[in-house]
Amino acid sequence: MERGDIGSWIGGPLPSDTTYRGQRMGLPENGPGSMAATWRRVVALFVDWLTAGMVARLLIDGSNPRGQSLMTMAIFAAEVILLTWLMQASFGQRLVGIRVIGLAGRLGIVACVVRTLLICLLIPAIIWDTDGRGLHDRAVGSAVVRG
Repeated sequence: MERGDIGSWIGGPLPSDTTYRGQRMGLPENGPGSMAATWRRVVALFVDWLTAGMVARLLIDGSNPRGQSLMTMAIFAAEVILLTWLMQASFGQRLVGIRVIGLAGRLGIVACVVRTLLICLLIPAIIWDTDGRGLHDRAVGSAVVRG
């Protein structure tokens, strides 16, 4: 995501003394610990959702599509909450080499629950600031960085 990307209006333009995403948070410009690229986050989300859907399909027969959709959402939320809390990354995030960090220290279970519930609402996840942090990350003081 660059300065002109859609959704990046929340934080306004980058201050003149800021040259890259994450600089204001003290993150490196490149390499491990730098802000994760948007494409990595989208691929991770897709992998997590696809995995949850496959597990739901195993648990609920195809004659109940509404039940399968609800089960997919529940499995997705449980997977993201638990793995983010325990390992700082969901299954999909691990595959693409990114992780979730707390800016004030490791994220606790409550922060992981709030963050994931906001992702499930989708709107907070598709609106981000100039540093590349979605509303769900801003709400709990987290950032998604390269692993």
